[in-house]
Amino acid sequence: MILVLLIELISLGIQFITAYNTLLFNFTIVMKTCAFVMDHIRSINPKKDSTFAMMLEAQKRKYKIFHITEHDLFCQQGEAFAYGQTVQLIDQTENFFQLAPKELINLGKVNYIFMRKDPPFDMEYIMDTYVLDLAQKQGAYVINKPQALRDANEKFFTEMFPQVTPDNIISRNSEHLRNTIEELGEVIVKPMDGMGGHSIFKTSSQDKNLNVILETVTQNNTKMTMVQRYIPEITNGDKRILIIDGNPVPFALARIPSARDFRGNLAKGGTGKGVKLSARDIEIAAIVGPKLKQMGIHFAGIDVIGNFLTEVNVTSPTCIRELDTEFGLNIAGQIFDSFEKAYI
Repeated sequence: MILVLLIELISLGIQFITAYNTLLFNFTIVMKTCAFVMDHIRSINPKKDSTFAMMLEAQKRKYKIFHITEHDLFCQQGEAFAYGQTVQLIDQTENFFQLAPKELINLGKVNYIFMRKDPPFDMEYIMDTYVLDLAQKQGAYVINKPQALRDANEKFFTEMFPQVTPDNIISRNSEHLRNTIEELGEVIVKPMDGMGGHSIFKTSSQDKNLNVILETVTQNNTKMTMVQRYIPEITNGDKRILIIDGNPVPFALARIPSARDFRGNLAKGGTGKGVKLSARDIEIAAIVGPKLKQMGIHFAGIDVIGNFLTEVNVTSPTCIRELDTEFGLNIAGQIFDSFEKAYI
């Protein structure tokens, strides 16, 4: 009788320990935290927004998610803080989020911080990266690494890979730019801190508007500007290739210009079409990817037109939602898988 009772007690003890461990495990999962520094969530298009895709993945994985805008960031006595709001999400196009009241967050205690604020890449953006530097020093893992965000200007960074980029010049001197335009023929003129095709011009040495274009983009010889040889293959699309931890997603979104514009940007009326990576795309990604990984750029989007690399997007790369929908992918899941394996 005593032996039976003892066996029953042991069995109950095992059940209790198992239940306790399960509860503790689930509690640990729920208490994982990630923060998204972004433009306010009410301004996004959930159908197309890559940050929203990442947030949905974080919610699926039981993270506590903080929504933080640039206005909420601050540092004090060498520590990084923010007034953030926990957020609940629904994958739909309207009424897709619910924010809790703001609370004070010690950013160094957050597991993962995603820096997803859109350009402009200006001094205020740089200040935000300094705050995130402190958070990283305190123990948070920041995606992408703040130092790398400062080092990898999305236009200028292509200069690190001259073997795969079109002929170009970067200068604030209009005379230098004009001389290069005469050598190259048709060109693209673009500012160094824009996004979404904003303030990009197609022109040539014969264009009567060339002077005013250069005056406008350089702001009268005070702003660095890129002149890049025009690539006719843009008619087949400006391909956005996503790079995760140095490796490309096997499909790209080719953004094809409308009949009324030379720019393929979706924000400027371009049409997105999913395509499989070509051999040249893979070759370019193999050149760029390892450098991105080395710098701590965990997630990036490179732009390829024809056979040439034209931009490297590291601040807030897009096209996750479009590629997921067309090819049945879960790119945000791949992003989380890659850094969870390495850092959890």
